[in-house]
Amino acid sequence: MSKQTGGDGMDRIIRKHFIFSGRVQGVGFRYRACYGARQRGLTGWVCNLGNGTVEMEAQGKEDEINALVWSLDQTRPIRIEGIESEEQPLKERETEFRMLN
Repeated sequence: MSKQTGGDGMDRIIRKHFIFSGRVQGVGFRYRACYGARQRGLTGWVCNLGNGTVEMEAQGKEDEINALVWSLDQTRPIRIEGIESEEQPLKERETEFRMLN
């Protein structure tokens, strides 16, 4: 994938790393993230961390990544209380979104 820019910049291809905290383990977070990412054409991965948080990297159109995070926050019984995020370099050869561990 190469970076694309449009009129509003929301269709540019980015990669974001996230740490989600709150009620995010044992509530289907990884399954829903994987399903939602695939539906939106995103690549990356999601996994549980030992401290009760969930880590995720997602790559694709910026507006689709934002829509994924918004949809996860609206899904019960998931309760996101904190989100740390930062942009990462693109992974050109990545072809799918995977659920780890």
